[in-house]
Amino acid sequence: MKHTTKKTEKANGQSGDMKRKDYDKELGRLHGELVELQEWVVEKGLRIIVVFEGRDGAGKGGMIKAITERVSPRVFRVYALPAPNDREKTQLYMQRYVRHFPAAGEIAIFDRSWYNRAGVERVMGFCTEQQAADFLRVTPPLEATMVESGIILIKYWLEVTPEEQTRRLEDRIDDPRKIWKLSPMDLKSYNRWYDYSRARDEMFEATDTKSPRGTW
Repeated sequence: MKHTTKKTEKANGQSGDMKRKDYDKELGRLHGELVELQEWVVEKGLRIIVVFEGRDGAGKGGMIKAITERVSPRVFRVYALPAPNDREKTQLYMQRYVRHFPAAGEIAIFDRSWYNRAGVERVMGFCTEQQAADFLRVTPPLEATMVESGIILIKYWLEVTPEEQTRRLEDRIDDPRKIWKLSPMDLKSYNRWYDYSRARDEMFEATDTKSPRGTW
């Protein structure tokens, strides 16, 4: 199966060749489809998890905002978990994510997820290489168990070019309305582009399985 890779080119979520008027019109149409999806999920009692991963500055937050701005927060629940606390560090790695898994009629959106272990934690040295390897080994069967329990699992990776990432990070520095988006970790990881690329590729290799439930 091929990786489902979403690439954004402008900070407002538009593609490079789409005019603002056309973008707004298409977004409005898609919002209507999302409302219909919401009603279907509630009616059928479905449980859906959507995972957003990708480069810093690739547009995860903007895409999630676009998805959720016209739907009910009681159905679409967004989780952006902070770094684990001391207690959580002693638990099973997936434990703090599982508590946010959806009940019937809910869609859980993760703005970064358990895949932190294969990405930022590995690249920045917050876990050992053995811990990262163990994660990549156990994640496919864990996700298979999630799907077999009835959860619909959807995983997206958002990519951006080095030049566009630089532009967006600089934009955050220069704009007082966006400076809150810039974390110390963003600055530390900025020069680790190729390390992140290698970690991404190994993550895809291990977790993009032949089963549709494991596809990126």
